[in-house]
Amino acid sequence: MYSKILVPVDLAHLDKLSKALNTAIDIARHYQARLHYVTVTNTTPSSVAHNTQELETELKQFAEEQGKDHGIETSCSLITTPDTAVELEKRLLSAIRETGADLIVMASHVPGIGDKLHFIHSNAANLVKDTDISVFVVR
Repeated sequence: MYSKILVPVDLAHLDKLSKALNTAIDIARHYQARLHYVTVTNTTPSSVAHNTQELETELKQFAEEQGKDHGIETSCSLITTPDTAVELEKRLLSAIRETGADLIVMASHVPGIGDKLHFIHSNAANLVKDTDISVFVVR
């Protein structure tokens, strides 16, 4: 049913992604699918890496470890953008097309007052309406 699963990850917040990561692994095992981890970032230093080259190395290592630890095929890509807050959805939609993903598994926040007042928006909700592939949202 699924052959390539896209999993957006922020290496600085892996502790908050465990449910989404484990769900993606379970689905990948069930369907013998490949997981493709994607990180969308700006070019400023972060707690994970000093530059995008270092971050890309960390992401590749993460993907390889996930594959070895769980017996699944993995790949990854790092997408840079000047403003992740503005371009995250657009960049994820591009990643979906470029990778040929047929499922997205991602973490999302619980909708609250900020969503209702349109101060904050759910990237997952927007991906659901902007793509024709399945999106599995894990809270």
